[in-house]
Amino acid sequence: METLPIYISAVFVLTTLLTALFLYKAGKNSKPFIIAALIWLALQTVVSLSGFYTITKGVPPRFALLLMPPVIFIIILFLTKRGRSFIDGFDLKMLTLLHIVRIPVEFTLYWLFLHKAVPQIMTFEGRNFDVLCGLTAPIIYYFGYVKNIFGRKVILGWNIICLLLLANIVVMAVLSAPSPSQKFAFGQPNIAMLYFPFVWLPCLVVPVVLFAHLVAIRRLAK
Repeated sequence: METLPIYISAVFVLTTLLTALFLYKAGKNSKPFIIAALIWLALQTVVSLSGFYTITKGVPPRFALLLMPPVIFIIILFLTKRGRSFIDGFDLKMLTLLHIVRIPVEFTLYWLFLHKAVPQIMTFEGRNFDVLCGLTAPIIYYFGYVKNIFGRKVILGWNIICLLLLANIVVMAVLSAPSPSQKFAFGQPNIAMLYFPFVWLPCLVVPVVLFAHLVAIRRLAK
């Protein structure tokens, strides 16, 4: 990982910060929410730099600690009355635009593949079609919320499809990572997610994208 060109890490760091900014704007500038997200990023930075996630023989795998706490937090928000009241205040237009971050994420994954840090199946040359969500997000935003041409069902359907594409890449990433549960890519496993700054993908970017879809689906399905 030390031999990676600096531009790969730089692009990904900027992408993560852009994701946090979109989340902040979508949450009507909720300072406690964004502060918690930044503290979580800082904590995972320290933990990953210690080499904690590079130990891959344990069960459950240590990288589960990157994704599971944010997912549990999202579940709590949706299951509690106060949490639902909070998420219903998010701006759907900004949550839709947020998905453009998936474009630089996919380019980052492709560059990592070229440097043998992730398998091909995790890129748009393999089985990852998530970049389509980023490319279509501005279209959904413009024709759905600015011009009001796309109806609620179209926007809802887009969110559901993109949520399934997100689930697809998450499953492939988990099953390609070096661990006792690895099923794919034994020749070129997903090792990038075990190192800084790429731990930020499962610990923040993916949960934020998941959160954006779930909030939109909840609101649009009402």
